[in-house]
Amino acid sequence: MEYVVSTNDLTKTFGSFTAVNKLNIDIPKGKIYGFLGPNGSGKSTTIRMLCGILQPTSGNGQVLGYNLALEAEKIKPKIGYMSQKFSLYDDLSVFENLDFYAGLYSVPRHQRKARVQEMIDMAELNGREQELTANLSGGWKQRLALGCAIISRPEMLFLDEPTSGISPTSRKKFFNIIQQLANQGTTVFVTTHFMDEAERCNNIAFISEGTLIANDTPDNLKKNFIKGILAELELPNHMERLKDIEKLSSVKDCSVHGSLLHVLVDSKQQLQQLQDYTKAEVQVITPSLEDVFINLSKQKRNEAANE
Repeated sequence: MEYVVSTNDLTKTFGSFTAVNKLNIDIPKGKIYGFLGPNGSGKSTTIRMLCGILQPTSGNGQVLGYNLALEAEKIKPKIGYMSQKFSLYDDLSVFENLDFYAGLYSVPRHQRKARVQEMIDMAELNGREQELTANLSGGWKQRLALGCAIISRPEMLFLDEPTSGISPTSRKKFFNIIQQLANQGTTVFVTTHFMDEAERCNNIAFISEGTLIANDTPDNLKKNFIKGILAELELPNHMERLKDIEKLSSVKDCSVHGSLLHVLVDSKQQLQQLQDYTKAEVQVITPSLEDVFINLSKQKRNEAANE
């Protein structure tokens, strides 16, 4: 299988602090690779190394066939990068921003007009070409920023929490575009804290405190990382009841999901005991990625506490 990204014990330290610890990942061409983890877990540091911006402290890796340590400058023209703070110019129009980035990424002059129009069509900004970017909503700005990031038709696209701060409808439209790009052969590396977006990735890696703790397809993660029976129940004062339920010997885990509690037990008998104890209707559910994420994070914290 052809891997667009491949790392071997990729590590980055800052003084005595290890931001990324012996990271090993392989990303096939044309896939959407989700990279999840809490703030400060090493996601952005990983992206900066893979983009050739930060030099690894140890280990090695390749992006698009180029060595991260020795050929970083060859990687940069081949990739696109976008974050929630992507630098659009508010005092320029939609067209002027796209034209500027086309020049910045050295799109041949005779191709620029067609390429700008292609990005306008992709972002559904037709009729807004002359509108000042400052006047666009958050969702429109994000799609314009994506157009600016991919106007050079990069083989690999890095997205660092690109949909933070925009509406669910805009997030869905944005991810539909990402899916189309992947279908056309672009490899996408995306960090997100939205589980509905993570569900649409071909593969998901969870990173915690710089260490990779899971790496698999969404379906396999849900099947393999939640051991037992997961139940959902609604209780009055559920936040106050949480600690009482956690203390039950039959309960492996208990977490809050909005107004509901998700409780993990080993057997149907324990499920009945839970229902008898809480006097609430207990419904068995299929684990979500959010359940996996919470479960893995707790495991990591428990391991750290026991060291």
